[in-house]
Amino acid sequence: MAGIYVHIPFCKSKCTYCDFASFPKEIGKTESYFACLYRETEGRGKALKNKVFDTIYFGGGTPSIVPAKFIAGEIRQIKKFFNLAKNPEITIELNPGTVDSEKIKAYKSVGINRFSIGLQTGYDDQLKELNRIHTAKDFLTTCNLLKGENISADILIGLKNQTAEQVKKTIDLALAGGVKHISMYALTPEVGTPIYTDYLNGELLSDDEVADIYDAARSYLAEKGIYRYEVSNFAAHGFESRHNYNYWQRGEYIGLGVSASSFIDGRRFTNTFNLNEYMNAVIYNKTPEISNEEISGDDAEFEFIMLSLRTEKGMDVEKFNKEFSADFKTKYAAAVKKNEKYTEFIGNYFRIKDEYLYVQNSIVTDFLR
Repeated sequence: MAGIYVHIPFCKSKCTYCDFASFPKEIGKTESYFACLYRETEGRGKALKNKVFDTIYFGGGTPSIVPAKFIAGEIRQIKKFFNLAKNPEITIELNPGTVDSEKIKAYKSVGINRFSIGLQTGYDDQLKELNRIHTAKDFLTTCNLLKGENISADILIGLKNQTAEQVKKTIDLALAGGVKHISMYALTPEVGTPIYTDYLNGELLSDDEVADIYDAARSYLAEKGIYRYEVSNFAAHGFESRHNYNYWQRGEYIGLGVSASSFIDGRRFTNTFNLNEYMNAVIYNKTPEISNEEISGDDAEFEFIMLSLRTEKGMDVEKFNKEFSADFKTKYAAAVKKNEKYTEFIGNYFRIKDEYLYVQNSIVTDFLR
Protein backbone atom coordinates (compact mmCIF):
# COMPACT_ATOMS: atom_id res chain seq x y z
CA MET A 1 0.00 0.00 0.00
CA ALA A 2 1.08 3.59 -0.58
CA GLY A 3 0.03 7.10 0.43
CA ILE A 4 -1.00 10.30 -1.34
CA TYR A 5 0.02 13.70 0.00
CA VAL A 6 -1.70 16.84 -1.34
CA HIS A 7 -0.16 20.23 -0.58
CA ILE A 8 -2.46 23.24 -0.20
CA PRO A 9 -0.14 26.28 0.03
CA PHE A 10 -2.59 28.96 1.16
CA CYS A 11 -3.02 30.39 4.64
CA LYS A 12 -4.35 33.49 6.36
CA SER A 13 -1.01 34.53 7.86
CA LYS A 14 2.50 33.15 8.17
CA CYS A 15 3.47 31.74 11.56
CA THR A 16 6.80 32.93 12.94
CA TYR A 17 8.32 29.42 12.78
CA CYS A 18 6.91 28.34 9.40
CA ASP A 19 9.39 27.24 6.74
CA PHE A 20 6.85 25.46 4.54
CA ALA A 21 5.64 26.55 1.12
CA SER A 22 2.73 28.71 2.22
CA PHE A 23 1.59 31.96 0.66
CA PRO A 24 -0.78 34.22 2.63
CA LYS A 25 -0.84 36.83 -0.14
CA GLU A 26 -1.64 34.39 -2.95
CA ILE A 27 -5.08 33.19 -1.84
CA GLY A 28 -6.52 34.83 -4.96
CA LYS A 29 -4.84 32.11 -7.01
CA THR A 30 -6.82 29.33 -5.33
CA GLU A 31 -8.97 28.46 -8.35
CA SER A 32 -6.03 28.49 -10.76
CA TYR A 33 -3.93 26.40 -8.40
CA PHE A 34 -6.58 23.72 -8.01
CA ALA A 35 -7.09 23.57 -11.76
CA CYS A 36 -3.39 22.74 -12.04
CA LEU A 37 -3.56 20.35 -9.08
CA TYR A 38 -6.43 18.47 -10.75
CA ARG A 39 -4.37 18.14 -13.93
CA GLU A 40 -1.28 16.90 -12.08
CA THR A 41 -3.47 14.43 -10.18
CA GLU A 42 -4.78 13.00 -13.43
CA GLY A 43 -1.30 12.57 -14.88
CA ARG A 44 0.22 11.04 -11.77
CA GLY A 45 -2.75 8.73 -11.29
CA LYS A 46 -2.57 7.38 -14.82
CA ALA A 47 1.17 6.77 -14.46
CA LEU A 48 0.66 4.90 -11.17
CA LYS A 49 -2.40 2.84 -12.05
CA ASN A 50 -0.60 -0.38 -11.04
CA LYS A 51 -0.23 0.74 -7.41
CA VAL A 52 -2.80 0.72 -4.60
CA PHE A 53 -3.08 3.71 -2.26
CA ASP A 54 -4.75 3.50 1.14
CA THR A 55 -4.17 6.97 2.64
CA ILE A 56 -4.70 10.55 1.50
CA TYR A 57 -3.35 13.51 3.46
CA PHE A 58 -4.13 17.20 2.82
CA GLY A 59 -1.39 19.38 4.33
CA GLY A 60 -0.19 22.92 3.97
CA GLY A 61 -0.38 25.78 4.46
CA THR A 62 -3.90 25.65 5.80
CA PRO A 63 -6.06 23.34 3.65
CA SER A 64 -9.16 24.42 5.56
CA ILE A 65 -8.71 28.05 4.46
CA VAL A 66 -9.97 27.33 0.93
CA PRO A 67 -13.64 26.66 0.08
CA ALA A 68 -14.58 23.04 0.71
CA LYS A 69 -15.59 22.56 -2.94
CA PHE A 70 -11.93 22.59 -3.98
CA ILE A 71 -10.96 19.90 -1.48
CA ALA A 72 -13.98 17.85 -2.57
CA GLY A 73 -12.96 18.29 -6.20
CA GLU A 74 -9.46 16.99 -5.51
CA ILE A 75 -10.79 13.94 -3.69
CA ARG A 76 -13.09 13.18 -6.63
CA GLN A 77 -10.11 13.54 -8.95
CA ILE A 78 -8.04 11.15 -6.85
CA LYS A 79 -10.86 8.61 -6.75
CA LYS A 80 -11.23 8.89 -10.51
CA PHE A 81 -7.57 8.41 -11.48
CA PHE A 82 -5.93 6.53 -8.58
CA ASN A 83 -6.43 2.95 -7.49
CA LEU A 84 -7.65 3.37 -3.91
CA ALA A 85 -7.95 0.64 -1.33
CA LYS A 86 -11.26 0.08 0.40
CA ASN A 87 -11.91 2.48 3.30
CA PRO A 88 -8.83 4.70 2.88
CA GLU A 89 -7.71 6.97 5.69
CA ILE A 90 -8.29 10.55 4.50
CA THR A 91 -6.84 13.32 6.67
CA ILE A 92 -7.13 17.09 6.40
CA GLU A 93 -5.13 19.60 8.40
CA LEU A 94 -7.18 22.49 9.68
CA ASN A 95 -6.75 25.51 11.90
CA PRO A 96 -9.30 26.70 14.44
CA GLY A 97 -11.32 29.60 13.12
CA THR A 98 -11.22 28.39 9.51
CA VAL A 99 -14.06 25.86 9.61
CA ASP A 100 -17.75 25.79 10.39
CA SER A 101 -20.38 23.06 10.54
CA GLU A 102 -21.15 23.30 6.81
CA LYS A 103 -17.51 22.95 5.80
CA ILE A 104 -17.05 19.93 8.06
CA LYS A 105 -20.23 18.39 6.68
CA ALA A 106 -18.81 18.86 3.17
CA TYR A 107 -15.54 17.22 4.18
CA LYS A 108 -17.28 14.20 5.64
CA SER A 109 -19.53 13.84 2.58
CA VAL A 110 -16.48 13.13 0.38
CA GLY A 111 -14.92 10.64 2.78
CA ILE A 112 -12.59 12.68 5.01
CA ASN A 113 -12.41 10.70 8.21
CA ARG A 114 -9.47 12.17 10.12
CA PHE A 115 -8.96 15.78 11.20
CA SER A 116 -5.60 17.20 12.29
CA ILE A 117 -5.91 20.49 14.19
CA GLY A 118 -3.00 22.92 14.57
CA LEU A 119 -3.25 23.72 18.28
CA GLN A 120 0.48 24.32 19.00
CA THR A 121 -0.11 25.68 22.52
CA GLY A 122 -3.02 26.25 24.86
CA TYR A 123 -1.81 29.69 25.92
CA ASP A 124 -3.18 32.70 24.05
CA ASP A 125 -0.12 34.87 24.65
CA GLN A 126 2.12 32.21 23.12
CA LEU A 127 -0.27 31.77 20.19
CA LYS A 128 -0.17 35.51 19.54
CA GLU A 129 3.62 35.56 19.65
CA LEU A 130 3.70 32.72 17.10
CA ASN A 131 1.32 34.74 14.88
CA ARG A 132 -1.35 32.08 15.09
CA ILE A 133 -4.85 33.26 14.16
CA HIS A 134 -6.75 31.40 16.88
CA THR A 135 -7.19 31.21 20.64
CA ALA A 136 -7.48 28.25 23.00
CA LYS A 137 -11.24 28.83 23.04
CA ASP A 138 -11.33 28.65 19.24
CA PHE A 139 -9.66 25.25 19.46
CA LEU A 140 -12.37 23.88 21.74
CA THR A 141 -15.06 25.36 19.49
CA THR A 142 -13.55 23.51 16.51
CA CYS A 143 -13.34 20.29 18.50
CA ASN A 144 -17.01 20.65 19.39
CA LEU A 145 -17.85 20.88 15.68
CA LEU A 146 -15.87 17.65 15.20
CA LYS A 147 -17.34 15.83 18.17
CA GLY A 148 -17.22 12.08 17.64
CA GLU A 149 -14.71 12.30 14.80
CA ASN A 150 -11.12 11.05 14.68
CA ILE A 151 -9.21 14.14 15.82
CA SER A 152 -5.47 14.78 16.08
CA ALA A 153 -3.74 17.88 17.45
CA ASP A 154 -0.29 19.36 16.85
CA ILE A 155 1.65 20.69 19.84
CA LEU A 156 4.95 22.59 19.81
CA ILE A 157 7.58 22.32 22.53
CA GLY A 158 10.62 24.53 22.95
CA LEU A 159 8.77 27.86 22.81
CA LYS A 160 10.33 30.89 24.46
CA ASN A 161 10.07 30.59 28.29
CA GLN A 162 7.84 27.51 27.94
CA THR A 163 7.59 25.17 30.93
CA ALA A 164 6.72 21.50 31.25
CA GLU A 165 3.64 22.49 33.24
CA GLN A 166 2.42 24.63 30.35
CA VAL A 167 2.83 21.71 27.95
CA LYS A 168 0.86 19.48 30.31
CA LYS A 169 -1.94 22.07 30.42
CA THR A 170 -1.91 22.18 26.62
CA ILE A 171 -2.24 18.40 26.58
CA ASP A 172 -5.18 18.69 28.98
CA LEU A 173 -6.82 21.15 26.60
CA ALA A 174 -6.34 18.80 23.65
CA LEU A 175 -7.78 15.84 25.53
CA ALA A 176 -10.71 17.94 26.71
CA GLY A 177 -11.47 18.50 23.02
CA GLY A 178 -11.71 14.75 22.39
CA VAL A 179 -8.31 14.38 20.73
CA LYS A 180 -7.06 10.79 20.39
CA HIS A 181 -3.76 11.55 18.64
CA ILE A 182 -1.11 14.15 19.42
CA SER A 183 1.86 15.11 17.29
CA MET A 184 4.40 16.84 19.53
CA TYR A 185 7.20 18.56 17.67
CA ALA A 186 10.23 20.41 18.98
CA LEU A 187 10.44 23.93 17.61
CA THR A 188 13.08 24.14 14.88
CA PRO A 189 14.28 27.70 14.19
CA GLU A 190 14.85 27.65 10.44
CA VAL A 191 17.01 30.28 8.74
CA GLY A 192 14.83 33.00 7.25
CA THR A 193 11.93 32.61 9.67
CA PRO A 194 11.15 35.38 12.19
CA ILE A 195 11.72 33.06 15.13
CA TYR A 196 15.28 32.46 13.95
CA THR A 197 16.12 35.89 15.37
CA ASP A 198 15.04 34.65 18.81
CA TYR A 199 17.38 31.71 18.34
CA LEU A 200 20.30 33.96 17.41
CA ASN A 201 19.58 36.10 20.47
CA GLY A 202 19.68 33.03 22.71
CA GLU A 203 16.05 33.49 23.72
CA LEU A 204 14.86 29.94 22.96
CA LEU A 205 15.18 26.97 25.28
CA SER A 206 18.33 24.87 25.18
CA ASP A 207 18.32 21.34 23.76
CA ASP A 208 18.53 19.91 27.28
CA GLU A 209 15.59 22.00 28.46
CA VAL A 210 13.50 20.87 25.49
CA ALA A 211 14.48 17.24 26.16
CA ASP A 212 13.32 17.57 29.77
CA ILE A 213 9.97 18.99 28.65
CA TYR A 214 9.63 16.17 26.11
CA ASP A 215 10.25 13.50 28.76
CA ALA A 216 7.76 15.09 31.15
CA ALA A 217 5.13 15.35 28.40
CA ARG A 218 5.69 11.77 27.25
CA SER A 219 5.14 10.45 30.78
CA TYR A 220 2.06 12.62 31.22
CA LEU A 221 0.56 11.46 27.92
CA ALA A 222 1.09 7.83 28.92
CA GLU A 223 -0.75 8.48 32.20
CA LYS A 224 -3.65 9.75 30.09
CA GLY A 225 -3.70 6.68 27.84
CA ILE A 226 -1.94 8.35 24.90
CA TYR A 227 1.10 6.28 23.99
CA ARG A 228 4.16 7.07 21.91
CA TYR A 229 4.44 5.06 18.71
CA GLU A 230 6.97 7.31 16.95
CA VAL A 231 9.38 9.83 18.44
CA SER A 232 7.00 12.78 17.84
CA ASN A 233 3.65 11.00 17.65
CA PHE A 234 1.37 9.69 20.37
CA ALA A 235 -2.04 8.07 20.18
CA ALA A 236 -4.66 6.08 22.02
CA HIS A 237 -4.50 2.48 20.85
CA GLY A 238 -6.08 2.16 17.40
CA PHE A 239 -5.79 5.86 16.55
CA GLU A 240 -2.29 5.89 15.06
CA SER A 241 -1.88 7.75 11.76
CA ARG A 242 -1.69 5.20 8.96
CA HIS A 243 -0.41 7.84 6.54
CA ASN A 244 2.51 8.94 8.70
CA TYR A 245 3.38 5.42 9.77
CA ASN A 246 3.85 4.56 6.10
CA TYR A 247 6.67 7.13 5.93
CA TRP A 248 8.51 5.52 8.83
CA GLN A 249 8.23 2.10 7.23
CA ARG A 250 9.86 3.52 4.08
CA GLY A 251 6.62 2.99 2.23
CA GLU A 252 5.85 4.59 -1.10
CA TYR A 253 3.95 7.85 -1.48
CA ILE A 254 3.15 10.36 -4.18
CA GLY A 255 3.13 14.09 -3.47
CA LEU A 256 0.80 16.37 -5.40
CA GLY A 257 1.06 20.14 -5.56
CA VAL A 258 3.73 22.77 -5.05
CA SER A 259 6.72 21.63 -2.93
CA ALA A 260 5.29 18.10 -2.52
CA SER A 261 7.80 15.25 -2.24
CA SER A 262 7.41 11.66 -3.45
CA PHE A 263 9.03 8.26 -3.08
CA ILE A 264 8.05 5.80 -5.81
CA ASP A 265 9.95 2.77 -7.16
CA GLY A 266 13.13 3.73 -5.31
CA ARG A 267 13.06 7.29 -6.67
CA ARG A 268 12.74 10.39 -4.49
CA PHE A 269 11.58 13.54 -6.24
CA THR A 270 10.22 16.92 -5.21
CA ASN A 271 8.09 19.54 -6.93
CA THR A 272 9.19 23.15 -7.16
CA PHE A 273 8.57 25.39 -4.16
CA ASN A 274 7.66 28.31 -6.41
CA LEU A 275 3.90 28.65 -6.89
CA ASN A 276 4.03 30.26 -10.33
CA GLU A 277 6.68 27.81 -11.57
CA TYR A 278 4.50 24.91 -10.45
CA MET A 279 1.41 26.18 -12.23
CA ASN A 280 3.30 27.09 -15.41
CA ALA A 281 4.91 23.65 -15.57
CA VAL A 282 1.58 21.87 -15.26
CA ILE A 283 -0.14 24.18 -17.75
CA TYR A 284 2.56 23.50 -20.35
CA ASN A 285 2.57 19.75 -19.67
CA LYS A 286 6.03 19.81 -18.13
CA THR A 287 7.09 18.10 -14.94
CA PRO A 288 7.12 20.44 -11.92
CA GLU A 289 9.94 18.42 -10.34
CA ILE A 290 13.14 20.19 -9.28
CA SER A 291 14.97 17.22 -7.77
CA ASN A 292 15.15 13.55 -8.67
CA GLU A 293 17.31 10.90 -7.03
CA GLU A 294 17.48 7.13 -7.20
CA ILE A 295 18.02 5.61 -3.74
CA SER A 296 19.72 2.21 -3.69
CA GLY A 297 22.39 0.13 -1.97
CA ASP A 298 23.70 1.31 1.39
CA ASP A 299 21.72 4.56 1.09
CA ALA A 300 18.46 2.64 0.89
CA GLU A 301 19.48 0.46 3.81
CA PHE A 302 20.31 3.50 5.94
CA GLU A 303 16.96 5.08 5.13
CA PHE A 304 15.20 1.90 6.22
CA ILE A 305 17.16 1.77 9.49
CA MET A 306 16.88 5.49 10.23
CA LEU A 307 13.12 5.69 9.62
CA SER A 308 12.31 2.47 11.45
CA LEU A 309 14.31 3.47 14.52
CA ARG A 310 12.12 6.57 14.90
CA THR A 311 9.31 4.25 15.96
CA GLU A 312 8.65 2.78 19.38
CA LYS A 313 8.53 -0.72 17.91
CA GLY A 314 11.79 -0.32 16.00
CA MET A 315 13.06 -2.08 12.91
CA ASP A 316 11.81 -5.43 11.66
CA VAL A 317 15.11 -7.27 11.16
CA GLU A 318 13.57 -10.06 9.11
CA LYS A 319 11.95 -7.52 6.78
CA PHE A 320 15.28 -5.70 6.41
CA ASN A 321 17.12 -8.93 5.58
CA LYS A 322 14.52 -9.92 3.01
CA GLU A 323 14.27 -6.51 1.34
CA PHE A 324 18.03 -5.99 1.02
CA SER A 325 19.24 -9.60 0.77
CA ALA A 326 21.58 -8.92 3.66
CA ASP A 327 22.08 -10.00 7.26
CA PHE A 328 21.58 -6.96 9.48
CA LYS A 329 23.22 -8.39 12.59
CA THR A 330 26.35 -9.29 10.65
CA LYS A 331 26.66 -6.25 8.39
CA TYR A 332 26.00 -3.73 11.15
CA ALA A 333 27.58 -5.63 14.05
CA ALA A 334 30.02 -2.81 14.87
CA ALA A 335 27.29 -0.15 15.02
CA VAL A 336 25.06 -2.41 17.12
CA LYS A 337 27.93 -3.13 19.52
CA LYS A 338 28.78 0.58 19.84
CA ASN A 339 25.18 1.42 20.76
CA GLU A 340 24.34 -1.60 22.92
CA LYS A 341 23.71 0.72 25.89
CA TYR A 342 21.00 2.54 23.95
CA THR A 343 19.44 -0.22 21.85
CA GLU A 344 18.02 -3.70 22.22
CA PHE A 345 16.65 -6.67 20.29
CA ILE A 346 13.12 -7.70 21.23
CA GLY A 347 12.01 -10.72 19.27
CA ASN A 348 12.60 -9.95 15.64
CA TYR A 349 12.81 -6.19 16.22
CA PHE A 350 15.82 -3.96 16.80
CA ARG A 351 14.84 -0.79 18.67
CA ILE A 352 16.14 2.19 20.59
CA LYS A 353 15.36 1.94 24.29
CA ASP A 354 12.53 4.15 25.51
CA GLU A 355 14.67 6.63 27.41
CA TYR A 356 16.91 7.32 24.39
CA LEU A 357 14.41 7.52 21.53
CA TYR A 358 14.22 11.32 21.64
CA VAL A 359 17.95 11.53 20.82
CA GLN A 360 17.82 8.86 18.11
CA ASN A 361 19.65 11.07 15.59
CA SER A 362 22.91 10.70 17.52
CA ILE A 363 22.49 6.92 17.47
CA VAL A 364 21.40 6.21 13.90
CA THR A 365 24.37 8.09 12.38
CA ASP A 366 26.56 5.14 13.40
CA PHE A 367 24.65 3.02 10.85
CA LEU A 368 25.59 5.32 7.96
CA ARG A 369 28.11 3.54 5.74
